[in-house]
Amino acid sequence: MDDCMTITFLGTGTSQGVPVIGSRHPVCLSEAPKDKRLRGSGLVCWGEFRYVIDCGAGFSQEMLTNSVSTLDGILFTHEHADHTAGIDDIRPFFFRQGDIPIYAHQRVLDCLKRRFDYIFADENRYPGAPAVQIHTVSNDEPFAVGDQQAIPVEAFHNRLQVFGYRIGDFAYLTDVKKMDEKERMKIRGVDVLVVNALREEAHHSHFNLEEALEFSEDIGAKRTYFTHISHLLGFHEEVQAKLPENVFLAYDNLKVKVALS
Repeated sequence: MDDCMTITFLGTGTSQGVPVIGSRHPVCLSEAPKDKRLRGSGLVCWGEFRYVIDCGAGFSQEMLTNSVSTLDGILFTHEHADHTAGIDDIRPFFFRQGDIPIYAHQRVLDCLKRRFDYIFADENRYPGAPAVQIHTVSNDEPFAVGDQQAIPVEAFHNRLQVFGYRIGDFAYLTDVKKMDEKERMKIRGVDVLVVNALREEAHHSHFNLEEALEFSEDIGAKRTYFTHISHLLGFHEEVQAKLPENVFLAYDNLKVKVALS
């Protein structure tokens, strides 16, 4: 087994992505690659295992860009479209591997069954439809991913419950606005923390930059990477220049390594 885990930021943008369709905002007009952001998603790899956290619009492009040919499962944070709309694009994996494992809160699974009923159908299945292997995630109940353990971390996206996940010394959180102390204890001192930082202005359901920095300091991660970034936060290089030395603005296709215990 490899002695490290690799996290690839497949997408680091918000629900609209960056650039936003039709926007004349300077960041949306930027030609810099790091200012172009697909919907937020992460690929976690170690040994022969490949897991994705969320799959929004652009999932197919993200898989092709990063030459991902096998997939061991998808961990969903919550049901919003920018985190789930790409589920149909698991078809190539399904055709090669069979049913694709998915992990999510029961509420999220129920939502996916309504929106993508053909994927979950037991009878009269369309021959070209993918199929999934369902795993219900409950708080305080870690579960196996490959030969590692995933620890659910509960937070709130305004009033909507969302799950983040800790795998080894890596924690991935997105769309967070509030998190109780009990949940923070699950991730304190991790090597790598990923968390949302939407913009400088306050937002009702996301950390803004100030809140994300305060959260990072409280958790005490060795390295923090911000994701789920709006064009309103500013140009990548200008924002990065203002951050503490152990805090980084993530960008699409960035790879980060974390030692396996």
